[in-house]
Amino acid sequence: MNLLNVATILCIGLLIGVELAVSAFVNPVLWKLDFAAQAQAIRLFARRFGMAMPVWYTAGLLLLLSETITHRHESLVVQFGVATAIWGAVIALSLLSLVPINNRMARMDADGLTQNAQREHRKWDALHRVRVGVLAVSMIFILAGIGI
Repeated sequence: MNLLNVATILCIGLLIGVELAVSAFVNPVLWKLDFAAQAQAIRLFARRFGMAMPVWYTAGLLLLLSETITHRHESLVVQFGVATAIWGAVIALSLLSLVPINNRMARMDADGLTQNAQREHRKWDALHRVRVGVLAVSMIFILAGIGI
């Protein structure tokens, strides 16, 4: 296994793990907090992830593009192409649906967890769960392309 394969698996695998942790552990705990604490935590997480994730998603896409180009003459290039297409689609859909909600959550006042904000956060959580599932499918294609 070459360095590009290792970097791709690590970058994308860790990103999917973080996204899964948000969905499976962070958000369920947030729902149990009182409104003020929930609003504060959501705002802080939205800011932190809002800064880190675009860089991480872009790095993943660049690694996938590199994998696709590197393996372009091999029969398994289709798996890399599918994984790259899925990753690009996830980025596009995130920019259109999840990022605007995240940005509103990041700007929310500490006491701003209104019913509308709670609905938005639950909508974000539901869309995020779909994103995690689609990212997992992308990872399966990556691993199939690498031959693991």
